[in-house]
Amino acid sequence: MPLGQFVIEHQEWRAARRDRLVRPPYGPAIWIGLWELPEGATRVGADSSLPIVFPRSSATDFVGTFYRSRQDLEFEPAPGATVHSAESSIVTARMTIQSDLGDSATDLAVGSIRFRVHGERGTDRRWVRAWDMQHAARDTFALPDEYMPDTTWRLAARFDAYEEPRTFQVPDILQGIQEFRATGEVVFRVNERPYRLIAFANPTSTTLFIMFHDSTAMTTTYQGGRYVRTPLPDSTGWTVLDFNRAYNPPCVFSVYSTCALPPRENRLALAVTAGEKRAR
Repeated sequence: MPLGQFVIEHQEWRAARRDRLVRPPYGPAIWIGLWELPEGATRVGADSSLPIVFPRSSATDFVGTFYRSRQDLEFEPAPGATVHSAESSIVTARMTIQSDLGDSATDLAVGSIRFRVHGERGTDRRWVRAWDMQHAARDTFALPDEYMPDTTWRLAARFDAYEEPRTFQVPDILQGIQEFRATGEVVFRVNERPYRLIAFANPTSTTLFIMFHDSTAMTTTYQGGRYVRTPLPDSTGWTVLDFNRAYNPPCVFSVYSTCALPPRENRLALAVTAGEKRAR
């Protein structure tokens, strides 16, 4: 790739990344809360004695109640509370809701606050996550520093597919375990030495997802490791692993994260001096 094109595409990628970090509902920079959702009834509102407490600027003392029976979820608004669904209609009665594990998560709203049930595949844990549509970070957020973009860290990588997808259990920031589906490994060389990283993908994925840890985590990058995505391999089994696009997981930007951490197999005996640095 010509250097000029590389620089332009990298700048565009950085700008898009900044936008994603403040974009509802997945932008961690605007998350304002994460509460574990147990079995049974869980009340939510601005009353500080409730299990889930929203800002009083947006919520009344009692907004409503979540009901959970294993993976079945419902929400009932409190009498007199004004709760909207994603379609802006007012919720007037107890309703079935969907977590964000599927393609049709139920988003609810009270004032400028939006909230939904969040889940992670491979675990029964569920949480209520909230974000603020008027969060100041939407205008003020800035990305962490990065290493100077360098084409030497844009590497050709061979994809070694597994005969069958494998399930990996990886730790997360909340001291839990999450399951990821791995389809193979990307193999690349740095200074003539080969390295491997397990790559994760679901049947509908459009990229390979990689969590990795390298020795810069001791000094300049996030201590828990970073993420990077690569294109799906082409017909010859090759892809491009661009470490300039290595990025921090959501937990770097928000304490209201459940982000997974790299599996031990993806710990590199290598200093990847490329990509996003730790936030200050």
